[in-house]
Amino acid sequence: MELRQLEYFIAVAEECHFTRAAKRLRVAQSGLSASIRSLERELGAPLFLRSTRQVELTPAGRALLVEARRALSATDAAKDAVAAVQGLLRGSLAIGSLQCLHVVHLPAVLARFIAAHPGLEISLRQGGSGELIEQVRAGRLDLAFVSRPARYPDDVLVEPLAGEPLVLACAPEHPFAAREKVEPAELRAERFVDFPPDWGTRDLVDSVLTAEGVERRVSLEVTDVHSLLDVVTFGLGVALVPQSFSVKTDRVRFVELAGAVPAWETVTVTGDPMSAAAAALLHEVHEARSGRGPGAVAC
Repeated sequence: MELRQLEYFIAVAEECHFTRAAKRLRVAQSGLSASIRSLERELGAPLFLRSTRQVELTPAGRALLVEARRALSATDAAKDAVAAVQGLLRGSLAIGSLQCLHVVHLPAVLARFIAAHPGLEISLRQGGSGELIEQVRAGRLDLAFVSRPARYPDDVLVEPLAGEPLVLACAPEHPFAAREKVEPAELRAERFVDFPPDWGTRDLVDSVLTAEGVERRVSLEVTDVHSLLDVVTFGLGVALVPQSFSVKTDRVRFVELAGAVPAWETVTVTGDPMSAAAAALLHEVHEARSGRGPGAVAC
């Protein structure tokens, strides 16, 4: 099995079409098809269900796709390691991030990082924590900044970055707005605003309230912080959010939660082994966190 065969296989799997895959790779379709057939013979199983319009992965193909991406990612990491020894980071670095990353000002860090490593191609995407962790595991991302999940795959590396308490966000006219502290169990009758499942703080809030016997109603779901706070401002619901959200608006009241409530943690997730480019970016992030680089700010 050759790396080129895996590269061809991944392209066909992602394009669902041999012609489009050949154009993307800038190779002859006949050569690409022959390479796939050779790979199927070597593995003793068909990888695609072929039709006149498109191709679909077989169960064997779906199993191979995860490992093929991982193998190519490991190859890139090996190349990066050699380049890093020579003092030249090159290749690509795919990053995932939560929509609002308070613990570090990622654009400032990336600007500094790209200036130091102009030969490196950077890509960035946002999403929910579970989705981003799975993309790291599958080799589609090198590094992700996410909230700590209850569980994560064994084949990724997880490193704590920062933690902060949850607080109650409510409208200024809400009865809880004048309180110093609120017990989580008191929120039983409240209508909630939150992010979709597996997004932002949703999983942690669910676990905190479930532990208090609170079966909550999430009446409104949003996918960005500022929309959440706007909805809370107008009294359409309350939310449990990281304390850092309090710097974003003065139109919402933020009230401390009583009792031993688990902190919301931001972690970094990388492949195992970690690529040289991901390690270099993490170094920049820690420099920023320590005050020797672009500082941590609220988004």
